[in-house]
Amino acid sequence: MFAHFLAVLAQGVPATVAATLGGVVLCVVLSFAAGLGMLAPQRWVRVLARSYVEVWRGTSEVVQLFWIFFALPLLVGFELLPLWAGILVLGLNHGAYGGEIVRGAVLAVPREQHECAIALSFTRLQRLRRVILPQALVEMIPPFTNLFIQLLKASALLSLIFVHEITYQGQVVLAPSYTGQTVWIYLAMLALYLVLAALIAGGMRALERRAAAAVGREPVAADAALGRGGG
Repeated sequence: MFAHFLAVLAQGVPATVAATLGGVVLCVVLSFAAGLGMLAPQRWVRVLARSYVEVWRGTSEVVQLFWIFFALPLLVGFELLPLWAGILVLGLNHGAYGGEIVRGAVLAVPREQHECAIALSFTRLQRLRRVILPQALVEMIPPFTNLFIQLLKASALLSLIFVHEITYQGQVVLAPSYTGQTVWIYLAMLALYLVLAALIAGGMRALERRAAAAVGREPVAADAALGRGGG
């Protein structure tokens, strides 16, 4: 019976993986845009970046999802496919948190590194690309690992807009037919999410080792990096 539950739940894995990967890509792009924007010399850029972070970080993810999927089409006359709406909300919401990780990691780079880059007559873009970001990346990866795992778990919310991911398969497909087996159904769901989270953690840990080796440093302990990444 447990094997049957896993097989049915596994039908939702492609949608969960697609939502997570799409959300991660959008999250990374928005994280760097917001994080660097909050450090920009132009005031209007800082205000714009900070406004995005506060709005999307300070409101309910469920409300965001319902607003994008149900309310926005009434305003603009254009409806997103459920999976794309879910990816958009996952990326926007977690990108707001990621912006603070990027900002904190950049600020954690010793000031002497900034001054050395200035002494070498690097432009601001060159300082970021060649000196600051390679070092800050080592600081970012552990908290980004936590953020991506949170994004994976948040993908369960997409069941509310009828995306056939793991949670939808468990709650809508299996649970009504096996009312006396809900413990095993949810245990199988936990197992699948745990495997996916372990894959994310393993991949990010390998990326962290490569990033640290590229700048001649040891990987940062996860708890220390998380404290720094929060700014």
